[in-house]
Amino acid sequence: MVKEGKIYRLTEEGRKAWESQDVAIPAEYRRILWLIETEAHVDVVRGCLREYPDELLDEWLGELEELDLLRSKQTAVEYDLNLSVADAKTRPLAEEDTVRLDQQSIEAGGKLSRTGVYIAEDRLKNRAGVEKPPAETVVLVVEDDPDQLALADLRVTMAGYVVRIADTVNALLHSLLEHGTPDLLVLDVMLPDGDGFDILAKMRRHPMYAMLPIVMLTAKNDPDDIRRGLGLGADGYVTKPYSKNVLAGTIRRVLKQRETS
Repeated sequence: MVKEGKIYRLTEEGRKAWESQDVAIPAEYRRILWLIETEAHVDVVRGCLREYPDELLDEWLGELEELDLLRSKQTAVEYDLNLSVADAKTRPLAEEDTVRLDQQSIEAGGKLSRTGVYIAEDRLKNRAGVEKPPAETVVLVVEDDPDQLALADLRVTMAGYVVRIADTVNALLHSLLEHGTPDLLVLDVMLPDGDGFDILAKMRRHPMYAMLPIVMLTAKNDPDDIRRGLGLGADGYVTKPYSKNVLAGTIRRVLKQRETS
């Protein structure tokens, strides 16, 4: 599939600035350099840094070009939609990002323990809400447990959404290739043929899926799991088992969709 937009590439000076952790470069700029690594589509930067408005990110990217730390090219690129060949490798985080993630994961763990739900509000604040009704909104649920999958399918369908289901990573990939990108992905952490976090990482690095809202399903409040998901760009977490309206309510909140009467 062809996608237009700017492709950013690190210059030699940009690589040196990241590798040396040059404190003369603002932390936000170093974070962008870390994300781009070698080259990246602008939507990959936006998908990973949803806590900042697109206009501000564009301004920062422009300033990084002025400093000769980045170069860009407006182009149309044809991307392979097959996530199985995507690269999910990441480099070590900068110190300030490590501190931020530690604080965020503590907050998320507390909310998950109390309510079973955590929404990454900082990622949602600059995202436009979905204007179409649930009946036109596609939710893809990936869950390997047959009972849990049937339950999720039933509850999300009863909330009025169009539901697609998959029980493995392979089934997820086939669904994306054959039926296109959904409006939101509900992704189980543990799958028989892969890792939900690995899929999340690949999606956030893929220009066609970088901006896709993703809610993680998990059976435990493991601090390391929570931290990993937040670091990779999860928009929300739901712990299993969950009560009747939790999943549908989380989907609505992440999509910033108005409730229907």
